[in-house]
Amino acid sequence: MPPASLYSDLMPDKTLFERIIDREIPSQIVYEDDDYIAIRDIAPKAPVHLLVIPKHVSARVDEITDAGEMGRLWLTAVRVAREHLSDYRLIVNVGSGGGQEVFHTHVHVLGGWEGAHPVGFGT
Repeated sequence: MPPASLYSDLMPDKTLFERIIDREIPSQIVYEDDDYIAIRDIAPKAPVHLLVIPKHVSARVDEITDAGEMGRLWLTAVRVAREHLSDYRLIVNVGSGGGQEVFHTHVHVLGGWEGAHPVGFGT
């Protein structure tokens, strides 16, 4: 179990993703198991843009210190990606300076471009 969030004083009572997990906010769920949920991004940066979200909250991926937990996150992201795409990108933004907007660890799965994908994060 990772230590308590270093950023807990910056986090609201529930993150946006916790509210989605708890079905308080509707979302297009494309995958779910006991530990993870994957949804379609509401502001896609690619023809296919999914978010793989652990149900256990950590504000940033660098708070995850358990190798097994980190491995399961990436294996789940690959599983979700392969269910939807043959070629894809996996991206994690860490901290506001790294482009993170929701402080609940998540992996972006992007793909579906025709031909070569654009450089950078957007379409």
